Amino acid sequence: MELTAGAKLPVTGVQTGDPFIVIPVNRLLDLMQSLKNEKLFSFDCLSSLTAVDRLKEGRFEVVYHLFSYQHRHRVTLKVYLPRQEDAHLPTVEGLWSCANWLEREVFDLFGIRFDSHTDLRRIMLPDDWVGHPLRKDYKEQEDYHGISTTRPPLIL
Repeated sequence: MELTAGAKLPVTGVQTGDPFIVIPVNRLLDLMQSLKNEKLFSFDCLSSLTAVDRLKEGRFEVVYHLFSYQHRHRVTLKVYLPRQEDAHLPTVEGLWSCANWLEREVFDLFGIRFDSHTDLRRIMLPDDWVGHPLRKDYKEQEDYHGISTTRPPLIL
């Protein structure tokens, strides 16, 4: 796949489901700008942004699903980040405004930070919640301000 003159990316994954492209974190913003602004691509919709914790591989995958209403095509992109407390990558909020909430959700649930985000704070959990619950090594706290965080099963 050629994105701009001289910039080529291999399609790097066709396992189950849609093929995807792995983008180096240092190329994320310029490639995303090309995918949005080049007429050949015109990906005007960031339809999804999420993450996957690959604990055994020692990395996070941040996954972007783009769609072009003009061309009716889509692409899935992944960025691999080392799995560490200060995992971070640039925000794409300036390209797709919906990224604001999507990146906040990834931050809240995985702890991945988005550099230059305009309002990076928790979106689903209270500000003083400890940890990020979708990390595979997350240990749920027994209570939150005296309120149990677990419930007995509804069906015995």
